[in-house]
Amino acid sequence: MLAKYAADRLDRAILRALREDGRMSLVQLSERVGLSATPVKRRLRQLEDSGLIEGYVARIDRKAAGFGITAFVSVELEKQDAEAVASFQRKVAQFEEVVTGSLMTGAQDFLLEVVVESLEEFETFLQTKLMRVEGLRAVRSRFALRKFIDRARIP
Repeated sequence: MLAKYAADRLDRAILRALREDGRMSLVQLSERVGLSATPVKRRLRQLEDSGLIEGYVARIDRKAAGFGITAFVSVELEKQDAEAVASFQRKVAQFEEVVTGSLMTGAQDFLLEVVVESLEEFETFLQTKLMRVEGLRAVRSRFALRKFIDRARIP
């Protein structure tokens, strides 16, 4: 496990700028945060080495890519012991339709974000994949109508 990195004001400015435009050049980033390129490059390397910056990716518009259905699926397991939880996580991690999975507190054990092209594809996912995972007690699905906030919190 990596030690917690103590990001200062300039590090946070770098993170915010990259969140807005991850493709900006080092020179543009330097101008944006008011430092020369060399210290910005050094800070970027520290942010990456610390694990605070996990990587760089293109954000894909799911709807434009043909994935118009987003479902949030709550899952309760029959058992909540370490092996049952780990087994469920291993199996569900193989399902490409699941874009995020979270272990939860309260009545549900897991919350899955599932992205598919259609309701028919969601039904197929449920019947041929998720419902075949052993140890399920209950599965409940809710569909997102539209997303109105989509941000990563920057410290």
